[in-house]
Amino acid sequence: MTMKNEGPDAKEPVALRSDVFTVANVLSFFRILLVPLFLWSILNGLSAKALLIFCVAAVTDLLDGFAARLWHQRSRLGTVLDPAGDKLLVATSYVVLTIPSLASPNHIPLWLTVTVFVRDLLIVGGALFAFLTWRQKTFMPSFLGKISTGCQVGMIFLVLLSNYRVAVPWYMAWTYWITLFWTLVSGVHYLIYGLAVLRSRRKSSTIT
Repeated sequence: MTMKNEGPDAKEPVALRSDVFTVANVLSFFRILLVPLFLWSILNGLSAKALLIFCVAAVTDLLDGFAARLWHQRSRLGTVLDPAGDKLLVATSYVVLTIPSLASPNHIPLWLTVTVFVRDLLIVGGALFAFLTWRQKTFMPSFLGKISTGCQVGMIFLVLLSNYRVAVPWYMAWTYWITLFWTLVSGVHYLIYGLAVLRSRRKSSTIT
């Protein structure tokens, strides 16, 4: 069975396996298990452990994708576990690092956290609409989306690192604004693409 990919950077259909216990899936599941430990570290003021856990989780994100490509372990379960692990870790990080009492001396501005969450909710809503309307099951992230995600993860790392060092680097404010910029750009890009696909689908249904 093949799954059709449609998205801003759509590629050729990729055959997905039904395997459950693959190296890639184990790494993704392990990353999900790290989220409660990361949260526990933040809540208890253990900045060094929080930084270490976040770095380990980020490495597993790189390794599971590498393993899936190297050993041809792209699976249906993996298409769920991998993004779920990413979003859960990032969402948890944004929530706790926005609270000044939990993130000191650096915390993520509330306006940035709200922007990131609104963008993701709009994308999830669009994906749900596409699934319910024309049964699209897979969505390829765009290049701009990948840049946005990279900025968001990199910013979390810098906040954790700076808090571990108990320092307020001069470039931190720039990091927030750069992350905001790419979050908005990628959000607008997905919105334009989604509207174009919707118009195309409506024209097709009208013709048929």
